Amino acid sequence: MTTGRTFTLNTGAVIPALGLGTWQSGANEVYEAVLVALKAGYRHIDTAYVYGNEAEVGKAIIDSGIPREDIFLTTKLWGTYHTDPEANLDISLKKLGLDYVDLYLVHWPSPLNPKGNHPLFPTLPDGSRDRVKGWDFVKTWELVQKLPATGKTKAVGVSNFSTVNLEKLLTAPTTKIVPAVNQVELHPYLPQHKLLAYAKAKGIHITAYSPLGSTNAPLQQEPAVQEIAARLGKSPTQVLISWAISRGTSVIPKSVTSERIIANFDDFVLDDKDIAAVDAISNTTAKRLVNPNWGEVVFHDD
Repeated sequence: MTTGRTFTLNTGAVIPALGLGTWQSGANEVYEAVLVALKAGYRHIDTAYVYGNEAEVGKAIIDSGIPREDIFLTTKLWGTYHTDPEANLDISLKKLGLDYVDLYLVHWPSPLNPKGNHPLFPTLPDGSRDRVKGWDFVKTWELVQKLPATGKTKAVGVSNFSTVNLEKLLTAPTTKIVPAVNQVELHPYLPQHKLLAYAKAKGIHITAYSPLGSTNAPLQQEPAVQEIAARLGKSPTQVLISWAISRGTSVIPKSVTSERIIANFDDFVLDDKDIAAVDAISNTTAKRLVNPNWGEVVFHDD
């Protein structure tokens, strides 16, 4: 990364500002993607149990020859393991072929029935989500916050948590550890100003997923992004990544194309005027692109 930008978590650990996301990266293609990324200079890789590609991600990390301690690796707890987070982490570590991860996130705040009709997405007869009765993410966090002491993860955090759910978590009497990170959908259509301000005040770092909008999203065609890219001799993708980092968030664009992975790593610093121009996009177009139905309100008013 040209600028080498990083952020410091509330644990004191350093997280590279730019990482490689692997959501929707198939097992047959993610191995090469991670190898290309690490060769290009990436030192931040994001995966999750539910992605089904941890084995390939781990193999690429090992085969890269880069010292494990030089790579910041994130994986995530799935809903069907909310009542036994360490078991899910053990499965992930076995798939990764590694002794620890740098960050372990509660992927969604919704606990799902581990004995349901599907190992990942259990449903009730009426088709709704089969949730664990009498359990919520506060109880999950009570268990998750014990994991750093095991040495299996350096830090713990959450993902897809709104300000409402963060407040509920932080004010719970059982909460002893403030999440190091909250990984959320964040891009110019969904700038999350309120959530960013709240997280900063609480010492929680934000990582932005889907920073380009989504596959074939029109964000890269936005006139403001196009104009800035053309004027600076950058690609629209590079502009969007730089905008995200300029706001104090780490960012994990996903790609399995070598040329794009390498090009995305060309970080540069946008000036205030250009940041404001990208900020203004949400004034005319504002929308959330990732919003699964978990049978409960997850995003509230953020």
